[in-house]
Amino acid sequence: MTLSLILKKRPLPPIPSSFINLPQVLARLYASRGVQHIDELELKLSRLLPAQDLLGLDSAITQINAAIDAKQRILIIGDFDADGATSTALMMLALGKMGAVVDFLVPDRFKYGYGLTPEIVALALAEYTPDLIITVDNGISSHEGVDAAQAANVAVIITDHHLTSKAAPPAQAVVNPNQQGCHFASKALAGVGVAFYVLAALATLRKSQGKPTAKLTDWLDLVALGTVADVAPLDANNRILVSQGLARIKSGQCRLGLLALLEIAKRERRSLTAQDLGFVLGPRINAAGRMDSMRIGIECLLAEDPAVARELAEQLEKLNQNRRTVEAGMKSDALALLAERPLFDESAQQAAPPAIVLYEPSWHQGVIGIVAGRLKEQFNRPSIVFAPSDDTEQMIKGSARSIVGVHIRDAIERVAESHPELISHFGGHAMAAGLTLPAENFAAFSQAFNTVIAEHDPSLFEPVLLTDGELCAEDFSTQLAQQLMEGDPWGQAFPAPVFEGEFEILEQRILKEKHLKLTLRHPQGGGWLDAIAFNIDTNAWPNESARVQMAYQLDINEFRGERRLQLKVSWLEPKA
Repeated sequence: MTLSLILKKRPLPPIPSSFINLPQVLARLYASRGVQHIDELELKLSRLLPAQDLLGLDSAITQINAAIDAKQRILIIGDFDADGATSTALMMLALGKMGAVVDFLVPDRFKYGYGLTPEIVALALAEYTPDLIITVDNGISSHEGVDAAQAANVAVIITDHHLTSKAAPPAQAVVNPNQQGCHFASKALAGVGVAFYVLAALATLRKSQGKPTAKLTDWLDLVALGTVADVAPLDANNRILVSQGLARIKSGQCRLGLLALLEIAKRERRSLTAQDLGFVLGPRINAAGRMDSMRIGIECLLAEDPAVARELAEQLEKLNQNRRTVEAGMKSDALALLAERPLFDESAQQAAPPAIVLYEPSWHQGVIGIVAGRLKEQFNRPSIVFAPSDDTEQMIKGSARSIVGVHIRDAIERVAESHPELISHFGGHAMAAGLTLPAENFAAFSQAFNTVIAEHDPSLFEPVLLTDGELCAEDFSTQLAQQLMEGDPWGQAFPAPVFEGEFEILEQRILKEKHLKLTLRHPQGGGWLDAIAFNIDTNAWPNESARVQMAYQLDINEFRGERRLQLKVSWLEPKA
């Protein structure tokens, strides 16, 4: 928690007339998040965007359908993150149910890198002899890999969601809402969302032909997890997918591996939120790809036996604990490197470089994305963290995370256009990207990237926390808190409500040596309010202040069967 944030109220557009029966607080929350009609809050599957606008869809399902009927060997090649894992598991389950001869291959990020590379194609040919390769969550930039597969008479269908400025590879079919010429109304689908649409259309086709098919809604838990874990924007279409999948998990109608992970994490599935998909389940699945092989994560999602699911979930838990240890060391190293830079400290953020670009030969390739995200959050700067690509340390891989208003992939592309000799390859989207370059180019790339980022509006780098304004004294109720919980899914581009306000401090004390427990009163009166701030700076709190300015969320604390309103504090500073 930092004391240097600037609170700004989220802009509030006109409230739609269809919101007339909504409570005032909810009406302004939804309006400020771009909801234009009350019907958009009905997160029913019938309101999903139709699949026919996805470019390449008809060609893809026609060829997959024929491959299933001909008993051709289909190989799924996925990415090594949670989106790729859920996409791969979804393909395996659905195609298997339809009668396909199907297997999967996940690239080892430490050996083969990202995407459908010629090396991965060679491995696929040697170990699986496929007739058809289907990529999930990758492939849109894999021209050489597609060429290698087709040269061996292997057909390729690409399903992906990443951005590219180039023409799509000449695969047998390419399905990607972000490819040139695709008019699908949502550009926010994650890789697992694209896979879902392809498989749902295939299932419909096979049903019309009287062939074995599958019910794709049975696996919406995987779609929800992959979408949230990949930080895909929660537009109206993605909110439907996540809401429906979350409901399945909460009711226990989900993969056994997810239930095992929740049990190990000591999280109650009935009270699960979309945020838990991103911060509880997602990291444990991701740990497999970061620290070992994503095959462990995929097999956990595919497990049909509770004992097997539990064993694999325990392996993921251990990998995640290892990841946390490695991450903490790398974060400490990164802060030490930044401390050596005279202009870069938290008390002089406006004088700091516009971006953070760091590299250490000892860093772990699987954790650089997390560390980049931590630095981005702490310093409100686009951040790229590099680690060696292999043991030779001649090539380095970077993982980039961005702030609102800075399209990180486009920024990297501008560097590649003006300095084509610096970057070997890159890809990604607005908030996250990856790239590879020769280690000897690191300094030149860092300078060029900072130059591009420096062209952005300086106000973007202010440590701003957007809030939904103040609440009246009568708004503080478990009823409103429950309504906000029921408004889930909240997440990327549809943020959970955060309010601000000044309160009178009645009592303050430290819990468990790091959490601040407060008893407050609203300036308009009313009863006393419980509040808690986690991981507080104990050098600053408790103190003698009589009032406090806070940003907070409404929460419900359940204890011994009693439900009480609690303010969950995300920022606070003392007032005179």
